[in-house]
Amino acid sequence: MVVGESVVVKWLTPPVPLPHPTPDIFAHLVDSGFNDTAPPYAALTGVLDGREHLLALITGYLPEARDGWEWCVDEAVAGTTSFAAELGRLAADLHLALSTLPTTGEAPAADRAYRALAEALELTGDDWLTGQAGTMRRELAVLETPITTPLIRIHGDLHVGQILQWRDGYAVIDFDGNPTIADAASCQPAARDVAQLTTSLEHVAQVAIKRRSVPPGRAAEWAGQAREILLTAYKHRLAARNRPDLLDETLIRPFEVEQECRELIYAARHLPRWRYAPMGVLRTWYGADPRKENNA
Repeated sequence: MVVGESVVVKWLTPPVPLPHPTPDIFAHLVDSGFNDTAPPYAALTGVLDGREHLLALITGYLPEARDGWEWCVDEAVAGTTSFAAELGRLAADLHLALSTLPTTGEAPAADRAYRALAEALELTGDDWLTGQAGTMRRELAVLETPITTPLIRIHGDLHVGQILQWRDGYAVIDFDGNPTIADAASCQPAARDVAQLTTSLEHVAQVAIKRRSVPPGRAAEWAGQAREILLTAYKHRLAARNRPDLLDETLIRPFEVEQECRELIYAARHLPRWRYAPMGVLRTWYGADPRKENNA
């Protein structure tokens, strides 16, 4: 709810039992000087059934804000990629701030990614996808190697829809974690967020193909260029802050593959019309014609 073009009240329905990650992250981002988000003002809590719950989050209103499923699709249609450097910088600054929070938990294991692939295959029932399963498993196998990169608090659901373009620039929002994974660890390699962000650029390209009639080849080229610009800016920012160790690039591809599996699971369970996006991405990666999905 937008109140007087001054504040935004996000009601959690249903209310979520505490502890919840967002209030602590908001406080830490303020202390760390990270300002590329909607200004956090307050968290409203209350006791329900004898336990304290988070009822609402109150943040500042960002004038002329549009989320990435609007503004980024416009960039894909126009074929422009200059925005990607700013997103890379923003993601790096976010991770630099979050990396100073206390960490807990263990590095993600490959078996979880393999389970996501198996579930995606079962729910999708697609012969072409089944034919790619061996290749996908080989790409996921990187996760069987012990992960040595630092585990940090991550955003957990970092896609372009969580990045607002507003009057004064860009802002990342929604620190509630991934709503489709009940047991997602709060501390993971930064590459997990990076992979979600890069795959979301691929999804934008699929949206541009299906909804805006952008030729598939041009959309794929745009996504590839935007991805490389984003990653380059992200790595340069980490290096400038003496923290290149935060990113293990070998983890990006397996996390991207796992993310597409989770997108297929989400589509099958909650939003069937979304299936075209992850299937279009996978067909682009593995050599099939993405128009088979976008014309479905």
